[in-house]
Amino acid sequence: METKQFKAESKRLLDLMINSIYTHREIFLRELISNASDAIDKIYYKALTDDSLSFDKDNYYIRVSCDKENRILKISDTGIGMTKEELDDHLGVIAKSGSLKFKKENDLKDGYDIIGQFGVGFYSAFMVADTVTVISRAFGSDEAYKWESKGVEGYTIEPCERNSFGTDIILKIKENTEDENFDEYLEEYRLKSIIKKYSDFIRYPIKMDVTRSRLKEGSEKEYEEYTEEQTVNSMVPIWRKNKNELTEEDYNNFYSEKHYGFDNPVKHIHISVDGAVSYNAILFIPEKMPYDFYTKEYEKGLELYSNGVLIMNKCSDLLPDYFGFVKGIVDSEDLSLNISREMLQHDRQLKLIAKNIKTKIKNELENLLKNERDKYEEFYKSFGRQLKYGIYSDFGSNKDILQDLLMFYSSKEKKMVTLEEYVSRMPEEQKYIYYASGESNERIEKMPQTELVLDKGYEILYFTDDVDEFAVRMIMKYKDKEFKSVSSSDLGIEVEEKENADNEESKELFESMKSILSGKVKDVRASKRLKNHPVCLSNDGELTIEMEKVLNSMPNNQNIKADKVLEINVNHDVFESLKEAYENDKNKLNLYTDLLYNQALLIEGLPINDPLEFTNNICKIMK
Repeated sequence: METKQFKAESKRLLDLMINSIYTHREIFLRELISNASDAIDKIYYKALTDDSLSFDKDNYYIRVSCDKENRILKISDTGIGMTKEELDDHLGVIAKSGSLKFKKENDLKDGYDIIGQFGVGFYSAFMVADTVTVISRAFGSDEAYKWESKGVEGYTIEPCERNSFGTDIILKIKENTEDENFDEYLEEYRLKSIIKKYSDFIRYPIKMDVTRSRLKEGSEKEYEEYTEEQTVNSMVPIWRKNKNELTEEDYNNFYSEKHYGFDNPVKHIHISVDGAVSYNAILFIPEKMPYDFYTKEYEKGLELYSNGVLIMNKCSDLLPDYFGFVKGIVDSEDLSLNISREMLQHDRQLKLIAKNIKTKIKNELENLLKNERDKYEEFYKSFGRQLKYGIYSDFGSNKDILQDLLMFYSSKEKKMVTLEEYVSRMPEEQKYIYYASGESNERIEKMPQTELVLDKGYEILYFTDDVDEFAVRMIMKYKDKEFKSVSSSDLGIEVEEKENADNEESKELFESMKSILSGKVKDVRASKRLKNHPVCLSNDGELTIEMEKVLNSMPNNQNIKADKVLEINVNHDVFESLKEAYENDKNKLNLYTDLLYNQALLIEGLPINDPLEFTNNICKIMK
């Protein structure tokens, strides 16, 4: 028996195959099962053109079996098989694909695709096996042959026996090492899990002898083990079924089986596209946020299949970050795969699919908002913040896609409203979309800065997420209406000038208070917004006090400060006390000014600089 050598370039490629091309060793089983499926496909194609050959699908299957004691794993198929020449030609020259040759010879373009185009998947077996043996008998032949190799040393081919056409691939699994546990590829549960993960939707049955236990006959306590043949793959994926055949329960069961979440999805989207790029997809919009959604550990992305075979567990390129909460699968026969079928080459097909999916998700969310408001609000509680991050990121380039999906609590409606609903109710004279920022709706309702806006009968949106203000700054305008914080120095509301605010004495008082608070506030002014409260802080410029708090809570705190203005209600009794202190007791003016400033800080939820001094000053007032 002659030992043949791989071609020199094949030796190098084989070494590369074993050590570099595949990220995970478990991929070998996917590759061998895909090859077996290809072999059965070829019988199917022959049956289409050869009237003498019938194709009874029940007679075609793939079997996976293992002999744990002897470290043997076997993958068998009832496919077309290989002649001696084909074994030599296809397995002796790495990357010379028999499937690709078959495809070209038969001019196959539509219908069933044959995955094994590269001819390298078979050699992934050497990642887990010391010896690989292939026993094959070609369709229409009475002779069988055995191809065997221990890797780069070469291979042998000799005659052997096989009862019917088809192929057996027999792997002698490697012994464990310090770094690698090869025993797992001899464990029934592990083999089943790999098959379910990668090859669940291979269109032919994948059979295994599964160990079961039962009560011994005549016994009430003793159990015995037995084996039964089981088909471990689903074969027909849900996404290839007609939508009319499927119920809501079917989709929910698929969601649960895929471990997408412990909740039921708010909505599913079933997509079937035939066109420049053909694909099927089932997408789910979850109701609840995963516990790790805002952590580095969370991986967004959809499961990507090529003709029913899992290629990527998380294909992030299919989803924009702002829709990263969406779960589901995409299956296409039109993808350009690289040599290992683990990664995608940069291609326009993927971009076209991703663009279509983005539009479908947006439309489904808009429909949910319009037609099933309660469901949308449940979804928004979990993922509204993600949509806002989507607007803020990428310099606002996604605002047109996302702005109509946003919701905020309304001071007038006492519930969540959209920007469109807010603008549709605006009085003709109202110039801005007003908002107030704070830790909670309850805190915002008590803010003194809201008094003037509410007094005019204008609606205020409550911003309670740290990203809210940053997001609307990126939107800038909604339907030609700018956003305006109730803490802004200019609210754009015409008010009657306060009588006490303009006299010379008041101006000197405020200048003196500004001097006392030097470095803490930009200015001290008579307030045009306060009605009942004595004091508040407003901001000059684009950076608001709430934005200052958010930025300074980040790890790279740069001690950013908003330009604060201390506003005094000149119609409040406190103003009279300030005037009297200014005229008669400068020390008391210092005391009052410091107390009012710290009071304004506390109202804003900002820390006071010296709590001990603040409490001592209160004691001085009491004395």
